[in-house]
Formats: sequence, C-alpha cells, structure tokens
Amino acid sequence: MKRGKRYQEAAKLVDAKKEYEAKEAMELIEKFPKAKFDETVELHVKLGVDSKHADQQVRGTVVLPNGTGKTLRVLVFAKGDKAKEAEAAGADFVGAEELIPKIEKENWFEYDVIVATPDMMGVVGRLGKVLGPKGLMPNPKSGTVTMDVTKAIAEIKSGKVEYRLDKTNIIHLGFGKVSFGSEKLLQNYETVIDAIIKAKPVAAKGQYIRSVAVSTTMGPSIFINQK
Repeated sequence: MKRGKRYQEAAKLVDAKKEYEAKEAMELIEKFPKAKFDETVELHVKLGVDSKHADQQVRGTVVLPNGTGKTLRVLVFAKGDKAKEAEAAGADFVGAEELIPKIEKENWFEYDVIVATPDMMGVVGRLGKVLGPKGLMPNPKSGTVTMDVTKAIAEIKSGKVEYRLDKTNIIHLGFGKVSFGSEKLLQNYETVIDAIIKAKPVAAKGQYIRSVAVSTTMGPSIFINQK
C-alpha cells in the first residue's frame, strides 16, 4: 500500500522497533507534518484477555480531563419531567416512541450518543437491530441508561469516552486532537490507561497489557512502553 508524502515524512521521525515513553510519543506527534484538518489522536491497547468469555470483558467509560476535541450530539429518550430535564441540561434531541419511525424508516442518525431513562428501554430495544451495529445502543455500563439524565449529558458533553474490547482483544479509541499539544494529550492518555488498568478482570491471567500504540488519523503508529 502506497502511503502519502505526509505519512512518509511522519514515519521518518518514528523508530518502528522502539517503545517510547508516553511523554516522548506525545511530543513526537506534535512534530508530525500537519494535515489540512485537526487529526484525532487514537489509542490502541492489546490486552491479554479473551473477549469470548463474559468474565474477561473490559468495558467502561472515563471523562477525559481535556475533553475529546469533538462536540458530541446527544439524543435522549425520555418522557414527562425527565424529558424537560434533558432539554434543560442541553440535550440536542429529546423524544420517545415518535422517534422510532424516524430512525427506522428515515435513517435518522444526526447524533453521536443516545441516553435513555430505564422506563424507555422497552421502546429503545425495538431499535436494537438498527442501533446495535452502529454502537449507539444505550447501556447501563456506559452510563447511558440512567434516571440522572443531567449528569449523563454533562459528562458526554465534557469529554466522556467509552472503551471496550473488540473481537481481537484490542481497545481502540480517540483521546484528543493533534492541536491539544503534548501536555494535554499526555493527561488524557494517562487518564484512559489508568481506567483500563483498573478495569482488569479478576479472571485475567498473565500479562494484562500486551502492547500500546498511539497514532494520528493519517499518521504512523508509535509504540509505547507501558509496563
């Protein structure tokens, strides 16, 4: 696969055989040639667990101290007072059953996160086949099924991210933008890594963190020494 000139220039700065300290890695990202847009900085963590086993799942949420650099649009499924509370808290969209046909038939996906009160999960559940594959299904573990809609919306808007294992036992997530600079990226990185370490399943045996790499949207991977 032929890489673009900017990727090749960035790759010259990275020793592919070396594991960098986290601070060094963030400083390297600052030196990469700039793209025409503010690239997301991504984290890839391979874990020594088996995601096929329920007792070895790693999933949770963490609020990044410096946010994600992206303003997320929040849809809340709620009724009555909770719907009014969601509107007051800054939800972008609020509704109930009337949203089902709009999502199912009109392919309406102009939101990034869905929050639902527990009493609305019967309604939201009818959208499982549509929302599930897009990773939009509300879940109590990620704090998106809750009666405290004000708190949920505030956390999402301030930079809450969800981390979860994929089928290859790797966690992928964006934890900031290149424009943040190395210091803020390092703070966000350390917050996510700490959360993943604390989420280690009791059933996990052997080395928990196998490898850690960071990359920009268009750039090469930088491996980090995370022991």
